[in-house]
Amino acid sequence: MNILVTGGAGYIGSHTVVELQKAGHMVAIVDDLSNAKANVIDSIQQITGIRPAFFQIDCADKNALRTVFEQHPVDAVIHFAGFKAVGESVKKPLAYYRNNLDSTLTLLEVMEEFGCKKFIFSSSATVYGPNNPYPYKEEMPAIQSSSPYGWTKVMIERILTDYTTAHPDFCAVLLRYFNPIGSHESGLLGDDPNGIPNNLMPYITRVAAGQLEKLTIFGDDYPTPDGTCLRDYLHVVDLAVGHLKALEYAVKHLGVEAVNLGTGQGVSVLELVHAFKQANGIQLPYVIGPRRDGDLPAFWADAEKAKNLLGWEAMHSIEDMCKSAWEFAKKK
Repeated sequence: MNILVTGGAGYIGSHTVVELQKAGHMVAIVDDLSNAKANVIDSIQQITGIRPAFFQIDCADKNALRTVFEQHPVDAVIHFAGFKAVGESVKKPLAYYRNNLDSTLTLLEVMEEFGCKKFIFSSSATVYGPNNPYPYKEEMPAIQSSSPYGWTKVMIERILTDYTTAHPDFCAVLLRYFNPIGSHESGLLGDDPNGIPNNLMPYITRVAAGQLEKLTIFGDDYPTPDGTCLRDYLHVVDLAVGHLKALEYAVKHLGVEAVNLGTGQGVSVLELVHAFKQANGIQLPYVIGPRRDGDLPAFWADAEKAKNLLGWEAMHSIEDMCKSAWEFAKKK
């Protein structure tokens, strides 16, 4: 199939492109490189032997997006493009609503023009909000969030649900991720954000590499066993394979489905820090800072639906995630 991947030069997007190409699909990437690097395309080619088509454009630019569809037939879209930092979204809500909603609406409008009817959406566990008990299950109400970032995911899920209702020949799979970490086994792809990282693992690796002085853990007074937040960390390659499985599902089905992608186990921030130190045999200075806006104390997935509906489950251990993340950091 011909697959358009928006945000395909980013962390999760690039790993997904690798899995798509390994499975024989042809890929075109749209990415404005606002939080990614152009050399990722070279890395994808080095891993797979195939260079995906690449367009450096803003997904909200309708005319530019039309050009992509005109030049490359598109059978399905996997939509990653969007701002993604919870804390930043609390400080810059308008930027998040404008970027994340505009890019999705523009994409759907252009897909409709060109008759493309398969859509895989990069959603988030944040749609479950602060009031649902964990583990999170797909049938829980996903109509709340603790941050503007999360609200954009809630709203886009609503948009896709309403659009699919109006177009019964359309399929949308809403993949609710938990916390992807780790890197490709080659060490050529990983989480390498521009500027100071907002996510935990790239922050850890930069401290380990001496690029940052110390790790700040945001809060140790949460109602959890060690006082730090509990999250469902999963390997990014497992997550990428989940998109391939979602695509295979979308080809054969219509309507909208929400699916969690997680391991089903909670690991605390401190546990992850200690696992990284042990897996790689290095020291990692850290301090405890104040809580961060928008963070919830704990959540993890109920991953049964992914297993039953998509035939997917996470395969990598926390040790795998920590080792692969460090291998990528050392090669940079």
